[in-house]
Amino acid sequence: MKNFNLRIGTRLFVLTATIFITTYFFLTNHYLYSALFFVLAFLQLFLILKFINHINKEVTNFIKGINYSDFTQNVRIGKLGGTFTELSFEMNKLIAKFKDTRFEKEENLKYLQTVVEHVGIGLISFNTKGEVELINKAAKKLLKLTHLQNIYSLDKLFSGLGTFVFQMVPEKRSPFKLILDDEEIQLMLHGTEFRMKEQQLKLISIYNIQSELEEKEIEAWQKLIRVLTHEIMNSITPISSLASTAGSMLDETSNNKIDQETLEDIKQSLETIKRRSDGLSGFINKFRDIGKIPKPNFQTFSVSELLYRIRLLMEETLESKNISFSISITPDNMELVADQSLLEQVLLNLINNSINALENIANPTLKISGEINERGRAVIKVSDNGAGISGEVLDKVFVPFFTTRKEGSGIGLSISQSIIRAHGGNIWVQSKPGEETTFTI
Repeated sequence: MKNFNLRIGTRLFVLTATIFITTYFFLTNHYLYSALFFVLAFLQLFLILKFINHINKEVTNFIKGINYSDFTQNVRIGKLGGTFTELSFEMNKLIAKFKDTRFEKEENLKYLQTVVEHVGIGLISFNTKGEVELINKAAKKLLKLTHLQNIYSLDKLFSGLGTFVFQMVPEKRSPFKLILDDEEIQLMLHGTEFRMKEQQLKLISIYNIQSELEEKEIEAWQKLIRVLTHEIMNSITPISSLASTAGSMLDETSNNKIDQETLEDIKQSLETIKRRSDGLSGFINKFRDIGKIPKPNFQTFSVSELLYRIRLLMEETLESKNISFSISITPDNMELVADQSLLEQVLLNLINNSINALENIANPTLKISGEINERGRAVIKVSDNGAGISGEVLDKVFVPFFTTRKEGSGIGLSISQSIIRAHGGNIWVQSKPGEETTFTI
């Protein structure tokens, strides 16, 4: 401040002296000298104002830098000395502190962005207009997107998903089922609302729970079946054994004084008991089949060889029913790592179901295809143009013992699903009654 005062005082003194000399020459009629010193006084006044403006500009730039988060500047008024040195030091110290704070915020933001991008659950954030502010890698991968500008764009890809997400009630979990790459996916969505930068935003988490649902469903059925088989077999075995023994005893004492007609009635009754017990035992063994899926013996094999063998097994039946049968594999050398015999069992079951669905159908057609989809996963499809499956039945076809056929046991598709799940895969069905039904593995 002392240096500043000295410089200002000196300039004001020189300015005052110049004005005094200008006035003196003007009063003594030396107009030329008066004009010269007048210009000199004006120049000195300009330099004083420029000096003051330089200080004001430094302070203004400092304030602008803070307002616009520009912390690259340095305040240079410290060279004026005195308190300006201390002021310059504190201002530069404040700039450095703001710079450190900004750097820390940027580091935290990068850390948060990295976490959001690498978290396994899909995240989408959008404003009240549906404009997407954030979508992470997991959401893009799950929905097979490269970018998403507006949440309503999802309606074009997945029927109603965008509108469903936009209208979600905050803090409530909501399921949504969609078909992606011919694969049925069950999503669980959870939303929350928050404010940021004076705008209302909604954050939606998306998670594929299809595998968990199927595993829990199969596990529940298997537990139920184990309990049923244990309890029922404990009762059936002694009944069947007792009936067989009683029948043998009656044979041995047939010469005793027992009315022959009564004897025949007893024997027929015992035979009925045994026959019914044996039938019930067979039915229970079907229960056991669902709960006793063997562990897959994984081996590498050619898909074309697998389907060729199936063609040989079913060729006679298909020809006898005039069913057009075709196989397509892309690529031709497609291979699988799976249990060949178990997968063959599943495919034969699906083909038999298709054959039953093609009864009384004009120009019956059955197709099997194998391919590698865009996600690099092996896909096998069994399609037919049979009667199809109605919408109210479609969700129940894999439920154990559910069947729409009088002679059906209702366990074939349940076993098939258990086999595919044991391989870490998935099986689902799509059907347009009267047009096409496709089971996809």
